[in-house]
Amino acid sequence: MLVSARSFDEYRAMFALTDLDLAPGRRILDCPGGAAAFTAEAGRRGIDAVAVDREYAHHREDLGVLVERETRHKRDQLVREAPEFVWTWYGDPDRLTRQWIANARDFRADIAARPDRYVAGSLPELPFADDSFDLVLSSHLLFSYGNRLDEDFHLAALLELARIARREVRLFPVMVYDTGVRYGELDGLRQHLDALGIPSHVERVEYEFQPGDNELLVLSCADYRPLARAGAPGAGASMPGASVAGASVSGAADPVRWRHRENP
Repeated sequence: MLVSARSFDEYRAMFALTDLDLAPGRRILDCPGGAAAFTAEAGRRGIDAVAVDREYAHHREDLGVLVERETRHKRDQLVREAPEFVWTWYGDPDRLTRQWIANARDFRADIAARPDRYVAGSLPELPFADDSFDLVLSSHLLFSYGNRLDEDFHLAALLELARIARREVRLFPVMVYDTGVRYGELDGLRQHLDALGIPSHVERVEYEFQPGDNELLVLSCADYRPLARAGAPGAGASMPGASVAGASVSGAADPVRWRHRENP
């Protein structure tokens, strides 16, 4: 898995966030948060935002530095592969690199100043009670790694996100990042969720970096009532038949790849 450092404005574009979505009194979760600057900037704007990520348990003190070094390392690759991407948002590889480094530094300062806003945890089981957030945002994990995370994992993760969301879950993108095509089981998952009281729709957004990768999945969770999960009062259940234990990244335990360490 790769950890990135996107900005508040990127989040607004990726998730089609309106002023109403970001209004005072709304509680928002970023899952997984990585080294994004969304929670930091949201806090400055008086928005009640929280980020959750497994890396906050492993690299809380140095995650921002690691992502900054990773971003610098990937700059030459971005230059070589520039024709393969849409540069409307960033302009060019150097501008993207500078922006993500600034975002990583913003994240690093905020996690030090407001550590309670950055919670260690990972899908498909999150350390939050039912209906903890009005809006849950999730980018570049589900569907993006659709050829590594199996369908059972996706279903269990989507149900978990719906469990903790009072209103909506928004997921971007719906394309598998290394194939450039929409996640093949998306329609089946949506039908499964709809049967459980979680209707959904796909909408096009203004943000696009990988060509054609400009679709957002929105889950409506207001009428969803999860079953109690055994051993966890107040928590929702995963779908019967969804083997959470077997829903892992192929090969190991979801390692984060730091390419700047592999190729110094």
